Amino acid sequence: MATYQEIQQWIKKKYGFSVETCWIADVKEKCRLPMRTAHNRKGKKRVKPCPKNKIRCIKKAFRHFKMI
Repeated sequence: MATYQEIQQWIKKKYGFSVETCWIADVKEKCRLPMRTAHNRKGKKRVKPCPKNKIRCIKKAFRHFKMI
């Protein structure tokens, strides 16, 4: 499984914008991929969910890294 940093670098190179790690975590959760609880998470609700226009690019990165 690819690291968050690898996913961020791939998206930056392919699409030219940066994604936040919390966005990646949000999409991973929506795709039901295995996750660990972040040490800095404050509760169950995400403070910064992924914007709808970025979800498709993150999912393409997951497919590129054969995560889904």
